[in-house]
Amino acid sequence: MDNGASSYRRFLDGDESAFDELMDAYFRSLVFFLDRYVHDVYAAEDLAIDAFSDLIVHKHRYNFRVSFKTYLFMIGKSRALDYLKHSKVIAFTELSEAKDLLDDEKMLEETVLADERKRTVNAAMAQLPQDMREVVHLIYFEEMTYDEAARVMKKNRKQVDNLFYRAKKELRRLLGEDGARML
Repeated sequence: MDNGASSYRRFLDGDESAFDELMDAYFRSLVFFLDRYVHDVYAAEDLAIDAFSDLIVHKHRYNFRVSFKTYLFMIGKSRALDYLKHSKVIAFTELSEAKDLLDDEKMLEETVLADERKRTVNAAMAQLPQDMREVVHLIYFEEMTYDEAARVMKKNRKQVDNLFYRAKKELRRLLGEDGARML
């Protein structure tokens, strides 16, 4: 056989068994070649089948100027490169990995909700007077005691306690019913 060209001519003339000869002669080597590109034997088999299908659908594209094997491998390589280009856009996930993705999705949702809560609290805090903002920040975010916050603010403990009480009350008013649960 002259590298498949004569079998392909016979196929073009109507001999269906000639195409089977081509499949037997080149399928495995084409799969092996394509696997070097896509690193997935099953995808390489699908791409090889696509390349052979292209020979059936577009019978007269092969012009016999290059060897049949070269032409077939050019089709296969083109299919493999298209596959790689599109597989980066469309991520395929094994079912065993889907459970992990659901857990990741839940974590993402929790993170988004936590970020939304922070934005809401920060927006309400921005409406507080400076000394109330400062006391809330020191006690909640810096986790200082009332005495430590009093030293930083140059106030006594009772003033900080009263200021913090009024700040929480004002934040509850600003945040509404949902905000009361956040505090």
